[in-house]
Amino acid sequence: MRRDDGFVRREDPARLPELDILRGFALFGILLVNAELMAGPYASFGGGPGAGALDRAVAWTVTALTDTQFYLLFSFLFGYSFVLQRRSARQEGAAFAPRHLRRTAGLFGLGVLHAVVLYPGDILMTYAVLALVLYGLRDLAPRTALRLAAGLAVALAILLLAYGLLTVAATEPLTPAQYAPRVAGTVAAYRGGVQSVLGAHLHDLPSTLGTDLLYAPHFLAAFLAGLAAAGLRLVERRGRDRAWLRRVALRCLPAGLAGGALTACCADGPLDSRWFLVGHAVAVLTAPALAASYACGLLLLVRGRAARVLAAAGRMSLTHYLTQSLVLALVFTGYGLGLYDRAGTAAVIAGCLLLYGLQLAAGGAVAARVRYGPAELLLRTVTSARRPAPSGSSSPVRHHRSGEPRPVR
Repeated sequence: MRRDDGFVRREDPARLPELDILRGFALFGILLVNAELMAGPYASFGGGPGAGALDRAVAWTVTALTDTQFYLLFSFLFGYSFVLQRRSARQEGAAFAPRHLRRTAGLFGLGVLHAVVLYPGDILMTYAVLALVLYGLRDLAPRTALRLAAGLAVALAILLLAYGLLTVAATEPLTPAQYAPRVAGTVAAYRGGVQSVLGAHLHDLPSTLGTDLLYAPHFLAAFLAGLAAAGLRLVERRGRDRAWLRRVALRCLPAGLAGGALTACCADGPLDSRWFLVGHAVAVLTAPALAASYACGLLLLVRGRAARVLAAAGRMSLTHYLTQSLVLALVFTGYGLGLYDRAGTAAVIAGCLLLYGLQLAAGGAVAARVRYGPAELLLRTVTSARRPAPSGSSSPVRHHRSGEPRPVR
């Protein structure tokens, strides 16, 4: 039975609509970051050689507001959902470990295909591996999980800062014009045919996996923060507490914006390219504040139809994530238009706005007809080792001792 609580209509009593809303919103930030990386080789040079003032300003702003925050938000939601999935298995009387292992294997398999065919900067493989680590830490008390998360973030920030300062002291700055000859082969490969693009993906994959390994402690820290928040039932208790949401959003915003601005200065100017890792050391420490401000501000402001549209996108976030990569690959590589290194940053971001709007519209229409997107259906089938119940079917129920039915997660 559907229930409309004035926030978003709950089709599935087992889901927290607030988490789906945040996932739907996080898709936008992830799209902006990935689009810059898939559109050309100058994501860290303010738009590249010859970029106009508008492109440089847009690149700087995108870095300041989205560079790390949205992946952290998605990682936090992953950790929170891990606890919900564990509770669901317990309520159904099912063993959680086999389910979790199958789910991580499914995620890893999708990640491999995504990285090789569409985008080597895939995050699904990293999530799958870290999900196994999270399983080993599943029984940590919330306070212990938060302390470990803070320790991981601080350790990574110190490492990046030390290496970044060493880079500043020991190397000469590299301008976009000097960088261009080094990436000429990559540009040609991404503009080539299917075989050329696949070869470029395989060539870039080791370096992107190395980057994921470097930042794995940051993702795991966000997982652990989600684990702790779910253990405290933070969203259930505070997700609609307007005074609390406003307080957190306003308190976290200044530090988050200041850190984002410094990160952008190091990545997109006026500081030169040697300062990139210094900026990211700052981002490791301050991006969680901006992500928290985004999350609380969104839950504070979004209601009604907007909330339902975002929640529909969030329920199919994996399908939307893969679709974004498919569209971007068709636009920027030799799979389609071959616009790699041919579009300015402002045009790329404008295209992202259009794509995200179309995804929200299409996602809302699809969600009204089916329960799962294609990728979600595949992953749930692998996870449960059986095909999920078809759309529109009623959820199985158990009964309290009083005889009242209770939905099974």
